[in-house]
Amino acid sequence: MSHGISLDFDGRRVALKWHRLRRRMSDPVFGSNNLREGMRLGASMEIDLRVTRDFDFAVLHDAALERETDGSGVVAERSCNQLASIRYDDRDLPGVAPDARPLLLLGDLTALLDGAHPEALLQFDMKDRLAAVQREGVERLKQAFAGKHVPLVISGACSDLILALSNELPQIRRGIDPTDRLVDLFRKADIRTALQEFRSEIRGPAQPEIVYLSWQLLLHTLHAGVDLVAICHDEGKCVDAWTFTLSDPEAGFNDGEWRDLSRLLSLGVDQITTDEAVATERAYVTRIRSG
Repeated sequence: MSHGISLDFDGRRVALKWHRLRRRMSDPVFGSNNLREGMRLGASMEIDLRVTRDFDFAVLHDAALERETDGSGVVAERSCNQLASIRYDDRDLPGVAPDARPLLLLGDLTALLDGAHPEALLQFDMKDRLAAVQREGVERLKQAFAGKHVPLVISGACSDLILALSNELPQIRRGIDPTDRLVDLFRKADIRTALQEFRSEIRGPAQPEIVYLSWQLLLHTLHAGVDLVAICHDEGKCVDAWTFTLSDPEAGFNDGEWRDLSRLLSLGVDQITTDEAVATERAYVTRIRSG
């Protein structure tokens, strides 16, 4: 039975990360049941965090409530008490009762992390910048996790925020996602300048352990003769390739998807983010066994 935990490639384990806590595309986003199960099985998982008006955090990707919930307005303009009545919008998911799941808040997560499998890891993808989170938000996260050995990695596009959090929570792993900046650099500057900037960022004061890069960028730069995975590994960083999702999970890989995945694995990525972890593991095992 496939649990969607990892792929075995060339004698090493490549983790499959559950994007927004989904093992399959038909799962509800940010489902607490999947979080519990992932902690039990030793899965790598990801949630997004948005700062609230009172400098707490809600488990949401968007800055506004409309797309993911039954609420409306801007997350940062609502307090935790105001968000307590909000439900995730599951209307389009088969077999899931609409508006039945309350919005997850930071306080809900701490209990869900107890008793985790030693290989379990939950990524907090911080969607706001330090200017929005402010000192109060950093303190809220410190209050929740200071002195605790929890299976977390805190990441985001804002290096200043990751640095601020690393100073307060040194025991928690850190990651950065420079994808957008790197794409912009490759567009505007020569490759040498772009790579100098990239190396400076991953060597920066936040000292990230994991670098999150889009899988398309990894393959595009490889075609141009640049191996970003090797650069990260030379600096002692792991690489997450996001977000690789099968177009037809029942059918498995088409030829293009298999070619792309094989290239990513050959590059040496340490983790692959996906919305179809179970189907990806199952299809991979089938391909390998069939030769």
